[in-house]
Amino acid sequence: MSLADIHVHLDGSLRPDTLEEFAREDGADVPRDILFEPHMGLARALSCFGFTLDRLTHPARVARVADEMCQDATAHGVTTLEIRFAPQLHGGRAADFIDAAIEGSAGRAGVILCALYGEPPDVLEHLVELARSRPGVVGIDLAGGPVPGHEFGMHAYVPAFSRAARLGIGRTVHAGEGRPPEEIRTAIVDLQAQRIGHGTTLLDDPGLVDLILERDIVIEACPTSNLHTGAIPTLEQHPLGTWLAMGIRACINTDNTLFSDTDATVEHQRAGTLRGMSPALLDRAIAHGHAAAFPRR
Repeated sequence: MSLADIHVHLDGSLRPDTLEEFAREDGADVPRDILFEPHMGLARALSCFGFTLDRLTHPARVARVADEMCQDATAHGVTTLEIRFAPQLHGGRAADFIDAAIEGSAGRAGVILCALYGEPPDVLEHLVELARSRPGVVGIDLAGGPVPGHEFGMHAYVPAFSRAARLGIGRTVHAGEGRPPEEIRTAIVDLQAQRIGHGTTLLDDPGLVDLILERDIVIEACPTSNLHTGAIPTLEQHPLGTWLAMGIRACINTDNTLFSDTDATVEHQRAGTLRGMSPALLDRAIAHGHAAAFPRR
């Protein structure tokens, strides 16, 4: 069965050889601890992106990485692919990096634009405006995670998400990644999210489960990544099997192929070992991934 991978970050999914090449050209050394490890925590995991972002300050490099991600996904049987990234972090005009990602993807993947928790809301509003005229951009995302010092909370992004909904642009939000389930509810009710990235705590709120089922929300599960950030205690305890058995539309994703040292084949093999999983539920998760891809406009 062909696979889907609709939650994968460009700046976390370079080929190791490509990262080494870019670093050598820049006169930099790839850190020895660039790879994620279990229970490292989200903050430490996010800090690893600094090195890869410093290598991706040229649109041509972004185009190359997008191309290679598509090639690698195809090699692992992925026929439904969406690549996400935050173009405002690459050190130049966001539009140039968006166009580069679209060029590199060459119709083989949809592109999702990420704002980060805590950024001024006009950053996301600008991304929505840039997405409006680019059919290759299929969605927007709120990525990273909130911290107490952030000036802007989730509700600050309501206008941007509302405009995206009016324009027919897909909406997904990183929420409940080991954090309270209320974050997931806010993403669905206030930000009009159609999909939730991670969502590992959603079972902590039975009413939230009802809401997810009622609104047909898709959960973008990333088991290996969730182990690395500490959102789950062990891989086997990931709730994906339970979600699927309850009728929740959840799918399997790599998140960051470089940092988590994974690929779609490995991730689906690991998903098959999770508590409560069965071959039928695994097939169901794969089907959900294909069906949940945001449509091209």
